[in-house]
Amino acid sequence: MNNLKIACFGYGKTTRAIAKKLGPCTFFDDKAVEAYTDEEGNLVQPVSEFDSVQFTHEITSPGIPPHHPLIQNATHLISEYDFFAPQTPFSIWISGTNGKTTTTQMVEHLLADRGAISGGNIGTPLADMSPEAPIWILETSSFTMHYTNTARPNVYALLPITPDHVSWHGSMEEYVAAKLKPLSMMKEGEAVILPKIYADTPTNAFVIPYETEEDLAAYFGIDASKIKFKGAFLMDALIAMGIDKILFDRVDYDKINAFVLDPHRQEEFRDALGRLWINDSKATNIDATLAALRTYKDDTIHLILGGDDKGVELEELFAPLKRYDVRIYAIGSNAERLALLCERYAIPCILCGTLDVAVERIAQTLDANSIAMLSPAAASLDQFSSYAERGNLFKEYVNALK
Repeated sequence: MNNLKIACFGYGKTTRAIAKKLGPCTFFDDKAVEAYTDEEGNLVQPVSEFDSVQFTHEITSPGIPPHHPLIQNATHLISEYDFFAPQTPFSIWISGTNGKTTTTQMVEHLLADRGAISGGNIGTPLADMSPEAPIWILETSSFTMHYTNTARPNVYALLPITPDHVSWHGSMEEYVAAKLKPLSMMKEGEAVILPKIYADTPTNAFVIPYETEEDLAAYFGIDASKIKFKGAFLMDALIAMGIDKILFDRVDYDKINAFVLDPHRQEEFRDALGRLWINDSKATNIDATLAALRTYKDDTIHLILGGDDKGVELEELFAPLKRYDVRIYAIGSNAERLALLCERYAIPCILCGTLDVAVERIAQTLDANSIAMLSPAAASLDQFSSYAERGNLFKEYVNALK
């Protein structure tokens, strides 16, 4: 380790943890306009100063895209996962477009008695994870897998894949290829749970394909009616329980039902009149909102949509919306765009502009036979500091209703 000369691409959480573990490193960061030394002795330089000849390893922050000059000029590039592969214990990787955070947390909850710890894309960088833990559960992004060439999971759970990060990868095909990349490195005796559409992907691992929650429940011998979670969270729970069944041949309904979801994920609460509201502020893309709608498909839904949609094709949301008994309350920077799409698809819409107005308008018509839901299908930064602030304000506005 003492002979390593490491260049860290991006001054972020992942690379800073590496520098803290190994000693001062040299960082190259887009925000650095001139070289400086940080409080931990790391040299931070502008991207233009990078010279690959000076380093034995170049470790990138996962979010830096392949077309970035640092990546293009690197000759010793290695991912965080590959770098720490020699000290990685038995590992479970969780990926997919939506639900991977919840599934990772559920697996850790179920395997806590076995000493399992979680990290990766959520919470703890690999540099900060204990190599003494017997099991690592890693939420793994397509960015990380794109750069990973030797590390592999012992169990890989892939949730459904829908369009996301296409501009980073260059195409939907490349995005899917990154998600499927670990299969080519897995060995006999290892297991992969993945959508049936990808079941023919070449791998030496044992493949457990699924299309629906019913498929997962049937394969693992789980009674889904005994699980409290609904919709997308039911799939998360079934995959987590399936991993527990694979590794330890057990199914623990009490334990999975004791798991508490993070705030702002289909979080149910009631107003002073007993009417049901759902805070799903963490639904920052179309697929997350569609997952929430499927959970409440039998209800009349007053749905707050809108925010920074980053220019995505919203038709992928509106075509499925026609299947629901729904009225839209449009807020945020794309509110007028949403209103025009509602008109085109003949979906009732009220142009509200801001969240407080949307809550007030819904409160005028909401009754015991309908529900109100904030599931914006958009990022929050056009009007809020985070999706958490958006969700907290939503609850405050509802709780203030008379």
